[in-house]
Amino acid sequence: EVRVFTRHLKEVTKSVPEVVELGRHLPFREAILEGEALALRQDGRPQPFQVTMRRFGRVKEVEKMRREIPLTPYLFDLLYLDGESLIQVPYRERFRALSDGVPSENLISRIVTADKKEVEEFLRRSISAGHEGLMAKGLDSPYVAGHRGFHWLKIKRAQTLDLVILAAEWGHGRRRGYLSNLHLGAWDPKAERFVMLGKTFKGLTDEMLRYQTKRLLELETGRDEWTVYVRPELVVEVAFSDLQESPRYPAGIALRFARIKGYRPDKSPQEADTIERVREIFEAQRR
Repeated sequence: EVRVFTRHLKEVTKSVPEVVELGRHLPFREAILEGEALALRQDGRPQPFQVTMRRFGRVKEVEKMRREIPLTPYLFDLLYLDGESLIQVPYRERFRALSDGVPSENLISRIVTADKKEVEEFLRRSISAGHEGLMAKGLDSPYVAGHRGFHWLKIKRAQTLDLVILAAEWGHGRRRGYLSNLHLGAWDPKAERFVMLGKTFKGLTDEMLRYQTKRLLELETGRDEWTVYVRPELVVEVAFSDLQESPRYPAGIALRFARIKGYRPDKSPQEADTIERVREIFEAQRR
C-alpha cells in the first residue's frame, strides 16, 4: 500500500498516481519518504507553481489531468525504514539509505561541498533551470518535522521591484496599533492607474512600522474595519521569489514570497516600476 500526503498532512493519494507508481517499485518494505512532485514542461523546466497545484486534491478526471499535466516525483529524505525511525540519524546516512533504493532519475539533484563558489554555481544552474533556489542541509543534521532550524537553509534568488503602497492593514499581536500588511501596486499606463500585485508584512522592522504608520495615516483617503487606503506616494523596494498568474488581481499577476527590503524616499511614484516591467519579468521566468 502507498499513501501520499501534503506537507499539511492532507491525503492526495488518488490525485497523484505517478507518485504511487514510484512507491510501488521501491525495494523498501515499509518507509516514510519526503519529496516533491513537479509538473515539467517539454524542455524539462518546471511549470509555474499554480499549474502543478492543479494536480493536487483532484479525485475526478485524474487520468485526463495526468495527460495534460504529468508529474515527476523527486525524493530527498527518508524518515522511517522497515520498523526504524531515522529522524535522529544524520542526514548523510539518511540520504545514503534513500539512494540505495531510489532510481537516480527520481533523486533530487545535489552536491556535497564546503566551497562557496561551487554553491554559487549550483545556485546559478538551479535558477537557470527554472527552480526557485536551493536547500542547504548540514550533513550531520537530524530531521526536525515542521522546522528547518539553523542546520537547513533555504537559498533563493532575490529579484526586486520598486512598488507603490496603495493601502495597509492594521497589525495583530505585537504589531497591534501599527499599519503592517502593505498592499503593493505598479502603474498601468493603459488603465492610467496603479494595479495591485499583492500584500506583504515580511521584512518590516520596528522602526519601519513606526514610520509607515505615521506617514500612511497622513496619506489616508479612506478606511474600512481593517484597512487604511492611501494616496499612492510611498515607494518601497520589494524582494520576491517569482511571479505567478493570479485571477485575484487586475493585471493577472501576483508576487510570491514578497518581503520589504526598504523604503525608497529617493524615488517618486512616477519613477517606480510599471506593470510593463512586471510583465517583462513574468515572461522571462516562463521562458
